Amino acid sequence: MACPQLPLPAMRLEGKVALITGGARGIGECMARLFCKHGAKVVIADIQDELGKAVQADIGTESASYIHCDVSKEKDVENAVNMAVSKYGKLDIMVNNAATIDEAKPIILDNDVAEFERVVRVNLIGPFLGTKHAARVMIPARKGSIISIGSVSSSVGGIATHAYTSSKHGIVGLTKNAAAELGKFSIRVNCLSPYFISNVSGKWFFKLDDDGSSKVYSNLKGVALTEEDVAQAALYLASDESKYISGHNLAVDGGFTTINPIFGLFSQSSL
Repeated sequence: MACPQLPLPAMRLEGKVALITGGARGIGECMARLFCKHGAKVVIADIQDELGKAVQADIGTESASYIHCDVSKEKDVENAVNMAVSKYGKLDIMVNNAATIDEAKPIILDNDVAEFERVVRVNLIGPFLGTKHAARVMIPARKGSIISIGSVSSSVGGIATHAYTSSKHGIVGLTKNAAAELGKFSIRVNCLSPYFISNVSGKWFFKLDDDGSSKVYSNLKGVALTEEDVAQAALYLASDESKYISGHNLAVDGGFTTINPIFGLFSQSSL
């Protein structure tokens, strides 16, 4: 039987409601704008109130709302989910995007436990709370898509700090466990793991200027990863086009985590 050739819908999230943490700037802002463009109502949750309110105003209050939310505090996350349901009647999509990173200290002896705990509270406990409270309202509806933003540091070591790498590895475990539990309610849980993006946080951590960013190693030559690319991948996982994908870590890394560029048949060590 031939597969029917159906055109992709122009409005891929029409009628859906999404909550995006860390939605005031960067990848989260791109997601908020793209989701609204595709017909969703979006709640932007962040601690950067001025930026968040500015994004809401620019998108338009008919499609976007803003709420202050520190993802390390359960009450804030609970309130954000409750606001989405109260204002729009439901929650179809939860994006656990808010993240932080500590200063690069290559020697573990120099790492401070308080900083480690701070990063884990935002990067791992935050997605746990987002997943928990999204599930609270999605289980009765028996549908939903939960997306947590990981990193190439979710799959390999040696790129970022101990705290950041540990938290991002944890997100993959949380994703798989939540997908195993929530599948019986038709709730999909996935992870989205991008490579280096030349944005404010990426340049700050790696101490790069624009020229330095252009020289970052890429396995996929001639293409630079952007925040918009990650937002497009999130749009796919949020939409019904990915209706049978759950428990998956989607790497948006140009093949970076697939190979060792120094050794093997396709070694690029001489380049």
